[in-house]
Amino acid sequence: MKNYLKDLTIFKENFINLKTFWDGKECILELKDADYNWKQMEWWGFYFEYLITKSLKNESEIEIQGQKINNVKFDLSGNINWDIKASAIKSDNHKIILNDKIAMEKSIELNGYHGEIIGLCDVEYNDEDRTFQKWHTKLKGGKSKYEKAREVRTSISRYRKTKANLIEIIFVIFKKSDLYILDIMKQGRNSNGAKRKEKYMLNLEMINKFNNSKIEF
Repeated sequence: MKNYLKDLTIFKENFINLKTFWDGKECILELKDADYNWKQMEWWGFYFEYLITKSLKNESEIEIQGQKINNVKFDLSGNINWDIKASAIKSDNHKIILNDKIAMEKSIELNGYHGEIIGLCDVEYNDEDRTFQKWHTKLKGGKSKYEKAREVRTSISRYRKTKANLIEIIFVIFKKSDLYILDIMKQGRNSNGAKRKEKYMLNLEMINKFNNSKIEF
């Protein structure tokens, strides 16, 4: 039996009952109470990660904040390593940034496979008057350094996602030969001039080229 199949069984048993409708304010307050990335602008992606890890807290065979390779710690480790990602379905960009290229290659070398848990969501912006953004900023105690720096660069501020509906979870399992099909994201350099590590990217339009399984809600 392929070593990731037991992980998939555990995931599907736990994820089938996940909360699927997410109100932005309610979710951010829940994340705040749990002290879990509640200040992040893309709250819905972190909320998906929070729900996943929370559902697995009593599973002894799945390690949350799992194996560490080259200073990269994968989100989950069972029989193989897994990363957790979320993506909006109504988007012109169907590519998802995965993890560090070298770390993923080493993960496959050690375990035979590497997995991704991808939550596909129908998101709602509906924040033209910026009331949600202002509420979140006030809750955080003011604008972050990132927000202030962005305002120096440009006056344009993205509309915030106010709600999200989890439509589907896709489990994608990569083997070594699959890596040649993935795109590579080059990240330029850090402020100190050091080259940033490359990451793999997955085009969701090519999902059926890889071993995958789904939960539909």
